[in-house]
This record gives sequence, structure tokens and C-alpha cells, in this order.
Amino acid sequence: MDFSLQQNYLNRRHFIALAAVLASSGIYHRVAAAAAAQPERTTLLVLGDSLSAEYGLKRGTGWVALLEQKLQAEKIKAEVVNASISGDTSSGGRARLPALLAQHQPKLVVIELGSNDALRGLPLDMTRDNLLAMTRLAQQHGAKVLLLGMQVPPNYGRDYTQRFARMYVEVAKTTRSALVPFFLKGIADVPDSMAWFQADRIHPREEAHPRLLANVWPAIKKELQ
Repeated sequence: MDFSLQQNYLNRRHFIALAAVLASSGIYHRVAAAAAAQPERTTLLVLGDSLSAEYGLKRGTGWVALLEQKLQAEKIKAEVVNASISGDTSSGGRARLPALLAQHQPKLVVIELGSNDALRGLPLDMTRDNLLAMTRLAQQHGAKVLLLGMQVPPNYGRDYTQRFARMYVEVAKTTRSALVPFFLKGIADVPDSMAWFQADRIHPREEAHPRLLANVWPAIKKELQ
């Protein structure tokens, strides 16, 4: 017999013998059961703009980074993918989402978009359509969706301000997705609000990001459970 064939034959015999020993001792079944009992790791995708992309902050101090720490502290096996880009609009997020869903296959998608649409004066109907499309696409891929609602300052006019805030509620209701009504609650709607913002008066300071996490954590924890 050729030496290599003989060696392969012996290796197969040793493997079969080892498998038989493991099976008879019950070790194989215990290992298989332990592997099956391990919870599947969940991927959480954050699709946002500068509020989630740590604009003007030290790396690792934004609310998404704090979320990763919170998940570890709560012993929740979840990987966080932060796909946020400063300056992104709802149209940009809609264009990027299909590839992100295919690549990461998330179980939960957090959508934090729309503020830059308002800053650029884009039509509300377009923003609403984009949010609807992103939410439905994520759901079609088997993911839950959490929308982070935003509000605009009163100088935009009462009608526009109300319609903008209501837009998130309508999208969440239509798609039966989860909603945080106002992502910047406790930061932008308090008497000393400017103390929580950077010099541009748009982006929250590092000290504000624990509050942002506190606003979204109950909803995220509920959706992951």
C-alpha cells in the first residue's frame, strides 16, 4: 500500500475510534448540547448622522459606544455596528441600507435620520417616504426597527415643527415599529439646553451622550428581548 494512503487509512481509523469513545462516554452529546444552548449573537445596526457618529467628540465617548458598554454590563450578547455618517440625510441612509442589511444581517436597526433633511429645507414628504422605505426594507430582512424621533426649533414655524415631529409617530404607527419620540429629550428641551451643546449649538457635548443613551436604552433593551 502507498505510504500516504496507509497514513490516511490509519488517521481515519483513529478518528472513528475517537468518535466511538466520545459517543459511548456521553461527552459528545454534552458538548453538542452545550453548543446548542449558547445564545445566538445578535447584531444591532445604527443608521444615523452626526448625532450618532461622534461628531466633535473623542472616539468611544458617543452614545453608540456607551451602548456597547451597556450591553456588556447587562451581559447581552449583541454586536453593535455603527453605520452613522456625519451630514447624512434620509436619502443617504436609504441608499446605503440595502448593502448594510446584506452584509450584517441585523436583528435590530436603529434609524436616527431626518435632522439634516430639515436643516437643508428638504420636503417633509420626501423624508417621510425615505423613513418608511428604510423601515419596511429592514423588516423585510427580518429585523426589528427602532426610530429615533427628532424635533426642530420653533423658528422653523409652528406648522412645520409640529408636522416634523408627527412624521416619526406616523411612520412608527404605519409600520408598527418602535419609537423614541424625542431623541434629544432632557438635552434640547430644558432651560439650560445650550450648556449641553458644542459651540455650534447643534451637536451635543460629551456630557450629554449618557442622557442620549438613557433615552434609547429602554426601547433597545425591550426590542432585543
